[in-house]
Amino acid sequence: MRKSLLLASTHLAAFVLGFGLGVYLLPIIAAPPAPSEAQVRAAASGASYRGAFVRTLKGSDPLHWGEGDVTVGPKAVTLQGRLAPGPAYRLYLVPEFVETGADFLRVKGASLAVGDVKTFENFVVPLPEGAAPERFAAVVVWCEAFSQFITAARYR
Repeated sequence: MRKSLLLASTHLAAFVLGFGLGVYLLPIIAAPPAPSEAQVRAAASGASYRGAFVRTLKGSDPLHWGEGDVTVGPKAVTLQGRLAPGPAYRLYLVPEFVETGADFLRVKGASLAVGDVKTFENFVVPLPEGAAPERFAAVVVWCEAFSQFITAARYR
């Protein structure tokens, strides 16, 4: 009986560890190549607004963070920097700067879902047709799979 219990607990621990590593590593393995710095600069060249992701936001932690320069233009939002890897990231334009998950959920209904973030070093996310970035104040990266705040940047 004791041997069966030990065997079951070690198998369960291995499964949990494997699942956790899979959730963390699969997005990294499946990510498309990140845009080069030259591609990000080109996409950001007509940007009207600039901001920055910083690691020290209240809602960020060692597993959920972003850092780097963000631009918001008439056609795209860009990042020259890095994000902590994870699954199902989505970029939002939000009406006010927020720095926690609870704050984002409060304004999510008034926010614009721009698109998926598929790379973790640099990104260029095209704005949807008719988007009006001047109506918003900040960008947020949100993990849809786990309803987890990743990072935010004020741009106006």
